[in-house]
Amino acid sequence: MIMAAGLSLLSLQSMAQNEVIPLWPEGKIPNNKTNTIQEKSVTTDGILRISGVTVPTLTAYPAPKEKATGAAVMICPGGGYGILAASHEGSDLARWFNERGISAFVLKYRLPDAKAMEHQHEAPLQDAMQGMKMIRQGAKKWNIDADKIGVMGFSAGGHLAATLSTHYNMGEKASEESKPNFSILMYPVISLMPELAHGGSRDNLLGPDKSEELIKYYSNELQVTEKTPTAFLVHAMDDSAVPVENSIAYYLALKKVKIPAEMHLYPKGGHGYGMRTEGKGSLVNWPAALEGWLKANSWMK
Repeated sequence: MIMAAGLSLLSLQSMAQNEVIPLWPEGKIPNNKTNTIQEKSVTTDGILRISGVTVPTLTAYPAPKEKATGAAVMICPGGGYGILAASHEGSDLARWFNERGISAFVLKYRLPDAKAMEHQHEAPLQDAMQGMKMIRQGAKKWNIDADKIGVMGFSAGGHLAATLSTHYNMGEKASEESKPNFSILMYPVISLMPELAHGGSRDNLLGPDKSEELIKYYSNELQVTEKTPTAFLVHAMDDSAVPVENSIAYYLALKKVKIPAEMHLYPKGGHGYGMRTEGKGSLVNWPAALEGWLKANSWMK
């Protein structure tokens, strides 16, 4: 009983440190329309799914001071740009990073909706840019090295992370402060081209503005340059939702311009697993591979 109470107290202390920060000042959310959409959170099978996000936030999980390496990661949960899988592709990973001395920030980005946004395809990227900028500007507060801030994304969140990595210097909100120093892309949607795209993510992102021009603009394998940050990619070959060729295309684009990258492809695993790898063969090794990469780049001790 005493042990349980102690664990409960530790849990409450941990929760108290997880500051939820509005991304934009009240009434200043870009591309915003007055709307009646209500945000909803539902947990099924241990997975928290958030829908109807029109007010974006950043939840801070600072690393314990005695462990802190100075590195940080902004995490973009997946969900096809229709929901956010906010626990197993968000807060669970934030705690994993904290245990390794890396601060984490879970981005609750706007889910594109023409009823709530002008040019809905711009909203997630604007939120990711703003989130990265806020982390960098608050580096001293959070005991972070401003040159060791990465982005991580899963599925459609992987598309957002890759879009931030390739588009941080594009558009009216462009800023060097928005550039990640590295990216971790988990079974990411990379391309919106017909032969590779996850149709749901593409249609949810682009909505009524869908055009050949925008499809190419948000096909991130086409937007890689010598300034794109290094990447760590994980994908399963039997992923029936997002073809493994998405990760391969991004890796080859990085290789073409001599950007260092590490890619781990596994024969079995499917899609949407996060760290739930039991029964998925060698996929169980991906967190250890990520640890090795983080250590090799001095983001983890």
